[in-house]
Parts: sequence; structure tokens; C-alpha cells
Amino acid sequence: MSFIAEFKKFALRGNVVDLAVGVVIGAAFSKIVTSLVDNIIMPPLGWAIGGIDFSDWKWVLRPGDAAAKIPEVAIQYGVFINVLIQFVIIAFAIFLVVKAINRLTHREAEKPAAPPADVVLLQEIRDLLKQQNRTP
Repeated sequence: MSFIAEFKKFALRGNVVDLAVGVVIGAAFSKIVTSLVDNIIMPPLGWAIGGIDFSDWKWVLRPGDAAAKIPEVAIQYGVFINVLIQFVIIAFAIFLVVKAINRLTHREAEKPAAPPADVVLLQEIRDLLKQQNRTP
């Protein structure tokens, strides 16, 4: 098998395509969650605790100097707090999706299949024989 044919067989398998679709949707979902946290959740939360913007929180290790073109060196833990909140939202959303999928799959598994026609016929014959043996 040639290298290109082998690659084509690999790339067009169902799992690879499903994974690619999941990655693209995940990237789009990540942008939505980032916007949700940065633009909707954090402003009221910062306002409620005194007008604080978490993304501005940082620990400056070395101040910058614009005249000397020296950049500031800082640990931006406020941005880290925003990312943690985004992670919690994404994890909760994934949890809800997995829970819904599990609920659907368990319902399908719990439904008993109708017995085949020959089994039903045999059960009816058994019941008739039991009735004949009870009658004196």
C-alpha cells in the first residue's frame, strides 16, 4: 500500500473526521465562553466587589520604562482567575452534555425488546396447558 493511499485511508476514517469536527466546535465554544466570562460575568462581579477588573490584577516584578523601551515584567494572576472561571464553565457545560447523552443511552438500553412471535406463541401454549391441567 502506498504512503498516500495509507494516509487517505487514515484521514477519511470516521473517528478522525468526528474528532476534527469536535475540535472545531470546541474552538468555537471556547470563544463563546471567553466572551461570556470577559464581557458578561466578570464586569458585574468586579462591580459588585468594588469596581475591580480581575484582568488588571498583577504582581509587578520589574516595572517597565516606555522611554527606555523596557517592557514590564509581571505575573498576571487576574487573567489566570478569568481562565479558571472559563474552565469551570466549560467543564460544567461538558458535564451537562455527557449527562444528557448518558441519560439518552440508558433509556434506550432499558427499553425491553418485544419478544419474538414464536416466544409469544409458546407462552400462550404454556398458559393454555396450565389451564387444562387445573380444570377437573
